[in-house]
Amino acid sequence: MKIRSYQGMTPKLEKRVFVDPSSVVLGDVEIGEDSSIWPLVAVRGDMHRIRIGARTSIQDGSVLHITHAGPYNPDGFPLLIGDDVTVGHQAMLHGCTIGNRILVGMGAMVMDGAVVEDEVIIGAGSLVPPGKRLKSGYLYVGRPVKQARPLTEKEMTFFKYTAANYVRLKDKHLEEDYSGLD
Repeated sequence: MKIRSYQGMTPKLEKRVFVDPSSVVLGDVEIGEDSSIWPLVAVRGDMHRIRIGARTSIQDGSVLHITHAGPYNPDGFPLLIGDDVTVGHQAMLHGCTIGNRILVGMGAMVMDGAVVEDEVIIGAGSLVPPGKRLKSGYLYVGRPVKQARPLTEKEMTFFKYTAANYVRLKDKHLEEDYSGLD
């Protein structure tokens, strides 16, 4: 497990968090209870903060970063991710706000200053441009994303199901002995 301090800031992991040994988590990062960081994920809170809620799964190869404060963006943008979020393989989340009960599809990108309200599905390969707001209760797809349709009742129940499924899987991984892999 590569948990790294940076400039005096050390990541804080709540109870029962799993971070795969091949991933890197550094700087001003907090990860909520029962969350999971899967293989080859980079969570880099080096110039702003990253907050990941409870029961959130960040899947293989994803990149999580921030937008630093500077002359073109005086306050920067932290990366804020809510509870019961599933981030698909190779997604990129950069200086954005992701609400609760969200599915970010594989290979999707959510850019600086974008806000994703609660209960949203972002389709695989989609691009959420800087500053865009995605309203709660919809499926969004495309590059750039467009609101496709309201979510079905079945899709609305999927958020909690998939979050719980990844909690069970990360518990199995926590039982494994990865100590020789650091």
